[in-house]
Amino acid sequence: MRLKVLLPTEVLLDRQVKKIVAEAQNGSFGILPRHIDFAAALVPSVVVYVDAQGTERFLGIDEGTLVKCADEVSISTRNAVPGDDLQTLRDVVRGRFLELDERERSARGALARLEAGVVRRFVELQERTR
Repeated sequence: MRLKVLLPTEVLLDRQVKKIVAEAQNGSFGILPRHIDFAAALVPSVVVYVDAQGTERFLGIDEGTLVKCADEVSISTRNAVPGDDLQTLRDVVRGRFLELDERERSARGALARLEAGVVRRFVELQERTR
């Protein structure tokens, strides 16, 4: 079967695989070539796949969606990091995803300050018109 990993800006992975193991909200599951078609919401985790040569490979992902249709499996996610070594992959994922988490927190804080400023201005305008 063919595994495609899609990021917002690129196709990260497109290759033939023999097996895929991923994790959804209700637990881990495996997919073999003749598996029934389905879709699943993935949680931040490590996707394990066995390539055409029989080598086990790893992919750290942020949350995403997996769709299996015929002989193609597509994973769509915001962030993904491929790796051959679980320890190295874990370190890279922690560093990269924690950095993104910090940026998101910072952006949410800035947005909250902007929203509070807008609300304050509306209250001031209402008081002036009374």
